[in-house]
Amino acid sequence: MRIRARVPRLLAGGVTLALALSLSACGSGTGGGSSDDGRIHVLVYGDASNKVERQIVDTFNKTSDVKVVLDTIPGADYQQKLQTIINTPQAPDVFFNWGGGSIKPFVKAGLLLPLDDLMAKDPGLKSNFLPTVLDSASVDGKHYGIPMRGTQPVLLFNNKNVLADAGVQPPKTWDELLGAVKKLKEKGKTPIALGGGDQWPTLMWFEYVYDRVAGPDLFRKALGGDKSAWESPDSRKALGMLKQLVDAGAFGTKFDSVKYTNGQSVALVSRGKAGFELMGSWYYSQQQQDAKEFAEKGLGYSTFPTIAGGKGDPADIVGNTNNFYSVMKKAKHPEAIAEFLKLMYSAEFAKASLAIGNLPTTTNAGTFIDSASASPAYSHFQYDMVKQAPSFQLSWDQAYPQSASTAMHQAVQQFFDGQIDADGFIKAMQALPTE
Repeated sequence: MRIRARVPRLLAGGVTLALALSLSACGSGTGGGSSDDGRIHVLVYGDASNKVERQIVDTFNKTSDVKVVLDTIPGADYQQKLQTIINTPQAPDVFFNWGGGSIKPFVKAGLLLPLDDLMAKDPGLKSNFLPTVLDSASVDGKHYGIPMRGTQPVLLFNNKNVLADAGVQPPKTWDELLGAVKKLKEKGKTPIALGGGDQWPTLMWFEYVYDRVAGPDLFRKALGGDKSAWESPDSRKALGMLKQLVDAGAFGTKFDSVKYTNGQSVALVSRGKAGFELMGSWYYSQQQQDAKEFAEKGLGYSTFPTIAGGKGDPADIVGNTNNFYSVMKKAKHPEAIAEFLKLMYSAEFAKASLAIGNLPTTTNAGTFIDSASASPAYSHFQYDMVKQAPSFQLSWDQAYPQSASTAMHQAVQQFFDGQIDADGFIKAMQALPTE
């Protein structure tokens, strides 16, 4: 979050626990295992995008002697569950991740297979993806991920009807956002839906406000180990603006009891109870799954507002450059896995992804937008955002090592709750490990 997928919505609660406990049941469809049962276990984050992943698995299995089993983990704690099995006999052969900091610990532990040899044998595994995206799953000059799903910039989504009824337009500036909050409150609406119970959706507000105020360099410095970046004047200004938004009632008073991962915040927008929601581009496919008519007719979207006097380029975006498939070094069928990975740049994959609102980062994706996209206008909007962005900042909890994730999420939640002030947030961020 993000996750997060970043991460789109999943099933939750007792089902999550039950399926986590069943991970050792190879071939069950709910867990994986790299022990040689004659199949390739591919572990993914369970959400609306699984429709495409199941289709590609079915296509592969029609011609391959070695079959792929698609295993899913529902729940917002995919990474935590992955870490509990990654170095056990129940580990998958191939698994979903976000690149960046999410795989560095696995690389350092010697668990992942460098994919450069596979790319040498099949240059298409490299040349058919946008290089800036492919490189975001590189560690120490070696490739450890093949792009899957699509690029995931964070957008400010809205309910067109709710905004129209309140006389509100998608805000282009911070002041316009504050004005929209006031008007929506007067109409008895929650201005901005927020799945604060998941914590990671709240982080998106920090990522954008910090970028608009300070530009991308502040976070780069902090990630590089310069802890003073968090106590800079720009950092304090960003925190002050975030507090201003919370104090204005932008998110209501119950956002900590609302989650994205169980569909609550998504429903607030589709049912007309909230005006906006800041979320990754997968939000379209989630609304398409949960409220198809609303997705087609009532869902609006815009870029994040500008901030007067800010150092960040208004065209900067934050989010996830892509999701990736990484391969375990001890996987038993590397040749078959390589054939499976080739499908990630196939025309079938690109068209199926576009059909649910995702935007693949294959070099051929642009040729299919008008004919295959569920919403060509939405796909072109994303494509232009990513193409024109001077900076595409990876989600903080994906850029930092995963060991920092829990403390980061807690600091974000506590600041929004008023449990800690700016100094408390700064100290929490300075304490995060960067390696």
